[in-house]
Amino acid sequence: MDYDLAIVGSGSAGFAAAIAARRRGLRVVMAEQGTLGGTCVNVGCIPSKALLAAAEARRVAAEARFPGIRTEARPTDAAALVAGKDELVGELRREKYEDLVEAYGFELRRGRARFVAGPTLEIEGERVEAAHYLVATGAAPFVPPVPGLDTVEYLTSTSALALSALPGSLVVVGGNAVGLELGQAFSRLGVEVTVLEALDRLAPAEEPELSAVLAEALASEGIRVETGAEVAEVGRAGDGVRVRTRDGREVRADALLMATGRRPRSAELGLPEVGVALGPRGEVPVDGRLRSAHPRIWAAGDVTGGPQYVYLAAAQGTAMVENAFDGGEHPLDLATLPRVTFTSPALASVGLTDAQAAAAGIPCRCRVLPLDAVPRAIVARDTRGVVKVVAEAGSGRVLGVHVAAAQAGEVILAATYALRAGMAVDDLAGTWAPYLTMGEALKLAAQSFRTDVRQLSCCAA
Repeated sequence: MDYDLAIVGSGSAGFAAAIAARRRGLRVVMAEQGTLGGTCVNVGCIPSKALLAAAEARRVAAEARFPGIRTEARPTDAAALVAGKDELVGELRREKYEDLVEAYGFELRRGRARFVAGPTLEIEGERVEAAHYLVATGAAPFVPPVPGLDTVEYLTSTSALALSALPGSLVVVGGNAVGLELGQAFSRLGVEVTVLEALDRLAPAEEPELSAVLAEALASEGIRVETGAEVAEVGRAGDGVRVRTRDGREVRADALLMATGRRPRSAELGLPEVGVALGPRGEVPVDGRLRSAHPRIWAAGDVTGGPQYVYLAAAQGTAMVENAFDGGEHPLDLATLPRVTFTSPALASVGLTDAQAAAAGIPCRCRVLPLDAVPRAIVARDTRGVVKVVAEAGSGRVLGVHVAAAQAGEVILAATYALRAGMAVDDLAGTWAPYLTMGEALKLAAQSFRTDVRQLSCCAA
């Protein structure tokens, strides 16, 4: 064997696997045909959150939330904004990816990789044989077939992050995480935005209370939201685009962003030729250990068709090495896997919704605490949001926590620990919570199962 592990793809899953393997002294080669670092650092998490942070700063300047403080938001210099974003991306790509190749001492080969009989990996025509192979090629924006879409120019999440000039108006097709984050960001940078969601509410995977909070927040910022708006046709309208829905609604804008999901990158890898049939969306099916239908071929990250979170991909890359080379069983428990949508307010969830609990036959009780009962939100003059706790009816064990708030991502980390520890709402209600933190909202929501928290004095237990 030339190598112990051959990796296709240089994103978070691939690098986590390479690092874990090299720490064991294994021989590792990695193939990458595009930009080193994969989705997150180049066209995903890092650039999108940099844009969101900039848009948030402009929004704060524009709204003058606090009395006695005067601010103004001038027009956005999109070219300078994108240049700054690109500089940040370049720095992180170098520090977190390029420099680590030499630091950990594995081989990086540039070029297209494809499986051939053996199984053997062929990289730009040169065959490489390894004891195990990891497919970590991620996912790419998916655009469904829409009549007329081929007659107009449209944006995806990748191209939208590279715009050096902002359109006057933008229609976003897709009301889930990517569409909502980018739609709100462009709106705050000065673009007139309309969001079209085919289902009956935004963020349909979240609890209805969170969806309602976000819809109201977007509307308050001047974003037009149309739900139940399945796109039927797209066409030109002067220098812009026209989008028609199946029920006859029409939206016109200068630009169109198709935020309609992502699909695994697997089509050109030759996997079916070595006995690994792809799933209906191009995903590489794996078992709980991340092994495919072939015992020497593994897959991790977005290419598996699972939840598309960079922290999950990295954990899978590490687990794959443990499973392949330690000979053990190291499945990942996704029951307490949290998720965050970085809108404002942000949406964050972990565990079961009340509908999921009911479907599983678990009797449950729920409490929904509005943020106007949370001191941190009151002093920050931003009470848009709720905290919803789902608990088992008999034991009070926390089954799920769902948050719409400015610091929802930080609150959900604490909630994740609570679920992993099997805590009950009474345990949460009795936990120390520093006053005037957003984390206190979790304690207050737990207290609300037994107490009207609006009748408590400051810090009262």
